[in-house]
Amino acid sequence: MLTALHIENFALIDHLDLRLEAGLNVLTGETGAGKSIILDAIDAVLGGKANQRLVRSGSQKALVEAAFEVPDEIHTWLAEQELPLADGPLMLRRELTLGKTLRSRSFLNDKPATRPQLEGLRQKLVEITAQGQTVLLGSGDRQREWLDGFGGAPLGTQRQQVALAYQAATQAQKRLTARRKADQQRCDQLELLQMHQQDLEQAQLDDPQELDLLTQEHHRLNHSVDLQQNSYRAYQILYESEAGDDACADLLGKAEGILVDMERYDPALSSILSMVSEALTQVEEAGRAINAYGASVEADPQRLDEVEERMRQLKGLCRRFRRTLPELVAYRDEVMQSLAELSGEGQSVEALEAEVDKTQEILGEACATLTQLRRNVAQELETRLVSELKPLAMDRVQFEVELRPITPTAAGADSIRFLFSPNPGEPLQPLAETASGGEMSRFLLALKACFSQVDPVGTLVFDEIDVGVSGRVAQAIAEKLYHLGRQHQVLCVTHQPMVAALADAHFRVGKQVVEAALAKGGKTAENATERTVVRVLPLSLTERREELAQLAGGESHQQSLSFAEALLSQADGIRQKQ
Repeated sequence: MLTALHIENFALIDHLDLRLEAGLNVLTGETGAGKSIILDAIDAVLGGKANQRLVRSGSQKALVEAAFEVPDEIHTWLAEQELPLADGPLMLRRELTLGKTLRSRSFLNDKPATRPQLEGLRQKLVEITAQGQTVLLGSGDRQREWLDGFGGAPLGTQRQQVALAYQAATQAQKRLTARRKADQQRCDQLELLQMHQQDLEQAQLDDPQELDLLTQEHHRLNHSVDLQQNSYRAYQILYESEAGDDACADLLGKAEGILVDMERYDPALSSILSMVSEALTQVEEAGRAINAYGASVEADPQRLDEVEERMRQLKGLCRRFRRTLPELVAYRDEVMQSLAELSGEGQSVEALEAEVDKTQEILGEACATLTQLRRNVAQELETRLVSELKPLAMDRVQFEVELRPITPTAAGADSIRFLFSPNPGEPLQPLAETASGGEMSRFLLALKACFSQVDPVGTLVFDEIDVGVSGRVAQAIAEKLYHLGRQHQVLCVTHQPMVAALADAHFRVGKQVVEAALAKGGKTAENATERTVVRVLPLSLTERREELAQLAGGESHQQSLSFAEALLSQADGIRQKQ
């Protein structure tokens, strides 16, 4: 049950704390007063879609917090999902921050929560039903989802089995199709791949870095004379000069001798002496190394020709296949694998056809089981829905769930249609083609009442579900909402005084213009000192009479008040019958 809602800088709401009650909670107010903003905030905190317009102009951050009292089953579910637990109510928080883009963060019991986690929790906490959803009643896919949802866990489990069987059958068919297509092109592909294989095998491509290594060797062989001469020059400079000049090692040796003499008088020079000695050692080693390198460098015209020929071969292959050498080595392996598959080392067409037949058989059996479950559930839904519609001034209504066979899909092999006849003697017709707006509203309410018995959630939210009805029908809807409130918490946005009269808690939503300083960076006028805000007030009994009178209208205010008194008295009578 949703017990408390805290909102800051959300749409037209600057600040709001709302405490909801058990039973039927009603929000009333003029059209455009901001009632739907409350529902938008509930949707947002449960992980619904958000956009920049939800952040109040002049503000950079919007906040919605919701507190829920939940049964032990939900605490157990949270533990199974390894989600954060807390003593007391379950707390959800959504923060929307404006920047270059809208940044959204959600929290569950003060710990970050992901959207999938919130979606799983939402299904157990709140169900929001808008009057606009009546348009969706005509969708065959939506009708199938409702039927399957009414069937509960057994039907859901079987549908998962169908989805898995459909996936297996689809993959088997794809493999068979691919193999048949490959067979059609087999000869051309084999000839081409065999030619590629021959060329690549003859090239003996083993090292993906061979071309880089050959390039380095080519540079060394092509500049062997320069390398020899420069090695000798470096050796003379470092270690032994033939020109009579002191080599680097000689100079460092002299410096070392001087520092040895100096150290006898000042030990502080030890560190400098160590550095010079190390430098001398390094220079001597470098001199010997460069001398050895120079001696090893030899001109080898034959090897140079071999390297250049190999480089031309590899570069020619790379240009031909439009690949780098590493990619060419990988392509060689792909060619070998493709040849193996085309040569029949994979599954044969006959084996793949047998696999397709088997998976199709499994899919057909799974779909048949699902269809039978749906037929059983459909009969139960028909009976229960008609019983829910009768109190809504539709006592002669006919309703049938039609299942027609179709080609199997991941959702089964059934096309679902809700057939409806509100009047005796009229044939059953698709719901969307037959029902009026008021009948759609009642149908949707009855449907939700059916679902609440098989898959109950703590809070049911209805946004103007009673629009387009009046009189006896409005009274029937009011009583249905009230009865739902005995089993669940119900939050309802309504313009119907009959619904509002039965509320366990009644809130009036309205807009006010207040003085306000414009926040820096806001979107309104620069010198604005007034802002529009949404206010939600819980109503006392006297205030409820006034609000009901406003909703009812009438030739005079006194007539409206008398009508409001009659509604409240009638509501008390209904409560006493419970």
